[in-house]
Amino acid sequence: MDETSPLFVISVAAELAGMHPQTLRQYDRLGLVSPSRTAGKSRRYSMRDVTQLREIAQLSGEGVSLEGIRRVLGLEDEVSTLRRRVRELEAALADEMLNRPGRRVFAAGSHGEVVTIKAGTRLRRENAVVVWRPLDR
Repeated sequence: MDETSPLFVISVAAELAGMHPQTLRQYDRLGLVSPSRTAGKSRRYSMRDVTQLREIAQLSGEGVSLEGIRRVLGLEDEVSTLRRRVRELEAALADEMLNRPGRRVFAAGSHGEVVTIKAGTRLRRENAVVVWRPLDR
């Protein structure tokens, strides 16, 4: 069982969130918290839904409008999605780096450009001496 499992009927969810069931119905109509539905169209709230209801109550108590609350919840969902994607990409990159034979290494070339060299090799540098003289005036 995880936090998104639809477990609670509306009366239990309302009690857990410290709200009236009619408030939960209104939030569902407004799209703030959209619980799962059974085959008979009854609402089933998850622990995540109850947590969101508590957050809505807290923000509302602090004077945030329902539209502001909708925006905050949307941004929090977006942040969660982006964090999940970053973790996926980090894992994919780590796998790629571990599984790639002959990994590439980057170095600075003699003129400041970025060059790719094979792991375990060194970049050959020029050993020419350049003499600088000031211009005659």
